[in-house]
Amino acid sequence: MSLSELCERSSVVAEARKWIGTPYHHQADVLGSGVDCGMLLVRVFVDTGLCDPFDPTPYANDWMLHRSEERYLGFVFDRTKEVTSPQPGDVVVYRFGRCYSHGGIVTAANPLIIIHALKAAKQVIEEEVMTSVALSNPCRAPRFFSYWARG
Repeated sequence: MSLSELCERSSVVAEARKWIGTPYHHQADVLGSGVDCGMLLVRVFVDTGLCDPFDPTPYANDWMLHRSEERYLGFVFDRTKEVTSPQPGDVVVYRFGRCYSHGGIVTAANPLIIIHALKAAKQVIEEEVMTSVALSNPCRAPRFFSYWARG
């Protein structure tokens, strides 16, 4: 891993940590006021300068329950490449409902710790996945994507 990549990954993790405690709010992206899991990813990668600004909204609160279309993965796929061994700064996604519809930012790989805006927690949290009631379910097997593996 180059020094540049290491600095960028550290920047992503630091930016994500700024959002901890921000209330969960569907489609919002205002630090300290409200954000959801998708917009958290957008804000972190845009605000660190790694991604050009874009807006994936609007989307319904329960879109993942009624669609088979991997809409969430669409904006992840466009900017990253799937990897099997996550590193800090990578994106993790989980299946809820019929498709992948929840994501976060990896802050540690072993054990897997992520920062995500979790509706059940009502805020952005950093947690170890194996201790998470919401994410440790085997049917939610995570997939990992890296901005740095695109090349």
